Amino acid sequence: MERKKLLSLLERVKDNTCSPTEALEALAQLPFSNLGIARVDHHRELRCGFAEVIFGGGKTAGDIIHILQHSLKRTPCVLVTRVTPEQAAAIKKKFRKAEYNPRGRTLLAGKPVPLKTNAVIAVVAAGTSDIPVAEEALDTLRAFGCPAKKIYDVGVAGLHRLLDVMPDLRSATAVIAIAGMEGAMPSVVGGLVSCPVIAVPTSIGYGASFNGVAALLGMLNSCASGVSVVNIDNGFGAAMSALRIVSRVSPK
Repeated sequence: MERKKLLSLLERVKDNTCSPTEALEALAQLPFSNLGIARVDHHRELRCGFAEVIFGGGKTAGDIIHILQHSLKRTPCVLVTRVTPEQAAAIKKKFRKAEYNPRGRTLLAGKPVPLKTNAVIAVVAAGTSDIPVAEEALDTLRAFGCPAKKIYDVGVAGLHRLLDVMPDLRSATAVIAIAGMEGAMPSVVGGLVSCPVIAVPTSIGYGASFNGVAALLGMLNSCASGVSVVNIDNGFGAAMSALRIVSRVSPK
């Protein structure tokens, strides 16, 4: 249940336009709903500020459809991550207006509600090969109505490209910096901006990159202060961290 809906329910009880019994029935369904295949967490937004997101990996299209049908009754927009083209094709037969991003493997059902904020999050990808992770982060921000600016292919192999976009980075409220290979770009960004930097290592690289482990260790050992690190290829997790930062400084 959204915060606004809960406040509205309490106001109606106060104004005697809703009986305590009716309110109790609504509140009884507030924490979660047991669908058998999933327990949908309706309390997530009240606790954490943002509604639950569906992780598509390991689920059938039918599982996702069932959860979406239930979730969209209580929240205006639901994001599904790690969606395969086959899953997306089946889901879009039921939710025709759902938007699927095959590169970011994300699917958006419903209409996002704009976040009340003047903040802008910059999503920076070191190389074109890192774009799928960046797209996952961007779609996560979009699902929750947060303004974002994407900046692609500005890795340290051509440092002048990164320096060219410094005005955009320095004006951002937070930066999500995504890189594979040795993972150097977030450290450079962290040394040039005053806002929080969330580093995302990707599994892009040659043999000794160990599918992103080299980038992960490089970012964890960054000498730039204010750089935090999420897991390999976790654009979603980085976006949720940035959203929590933004929501703490945004008007309610």
